[in-house]
Amino acid sequence: MNFHGRLAIAAVAGAMVCGLPALAQAPEAPQQKGLGTKAIEAAKSAARGAGDILTRVPCLPAKGLKNVPGSLPRVARRIAAGEPVTIVAFGSSTTVGFGTSAAYNYPSRLADQLRRKFPTADISVINRGMGGQDAPEMMKRFDAAVLDTDPDLVIWQVGTNAVVKGNASDIAATAALVEDGIARLQARGIDVVLIDPQYVPAVAAKTENASRMVKLLGDVAKLKNISVFPRFDVMRQWHEDEKMPFDKFVIGDGLHMNDWGYACFAQLLGDTIIKSVGQVKAGVNIPSNVMTFRPM
Repeated sequence: MNFHGRLAIAAVAGAMVCGLPALAQAPEAPQQKGLGTKAIEAAKSAARGAGDILTRVPCLPAKGLKNVPGSLPRVARRIAAGEPVTIVAFGSSTTVGFGTSAAYNYPSRLADQLRRKFPTADISVINRGMGGQDAPEMMKRFDAAVLDTDPDLVIWQVGTNAVVKGNASDIAATAALVEDGIARLQARGIDVVLIDPQYVPAVAAKTENASRMVKLLGDVAKLKNISVFPRFDVMRQWHEDEKMPFDKFVIGDGLHMNDWGYACFAQLLGDTIIKSVGQVKAGVNIPSNVMTFRPM
């Protein structure tokens, strides 16, 4: 028996002589996880959830929706040339990502998709959403939130709050302010994509307002020769054509999207940019109908 073994026996014997019971070996205490380890595990869990959300409910190709006119020449050429690209997501609460986590909001999902597709590209997607706002409030922060970042692409989500809260004059004012903002962006050679209101119970209940806003934003896009992503029609197709209940893509407030809704919306936007970049890399001039997408 070695020295350590003899020492252990002696300690037990001594305890018995003193009238004390021999102590059983205490079970080893579980190792406490540090804050860093917990954060890493939480991030991995979120990444796994984000990765399979569209597998559980696929984001399928469109059925009968037309191509969206417009193109993204500046951002596409910069990605194709390996130059840094800055994208500003400008809007209200659905740009912030109300109803979901930071990992699921559409600017974060869009950034992840573009970086996976172009792993060597330096792509920044800046979230400049602010809840409750529409065009009048957005234009007050337009310079600081958008122009001062010197973006290559601005994705402007606008119109929902005017539909839900406003009247005909508010909707007309929104269209006029958006047209002015687009003109200022185009003067700097910045690509623009408009995002019209979401099709959800709170918006669908304002039928006349919603239809007018969608039409006016479409008219502005045609006038300025830019892209408009028809979120209203895409989401209406989810509900009416694909027979998806609202609670499959909208949270309980009847206004904001859930994780799946944001994820599919981001994927469709990412597809438009990826298609445009692919055509530039192939040496093809970007056609007017490059903004195609894959809604449900």
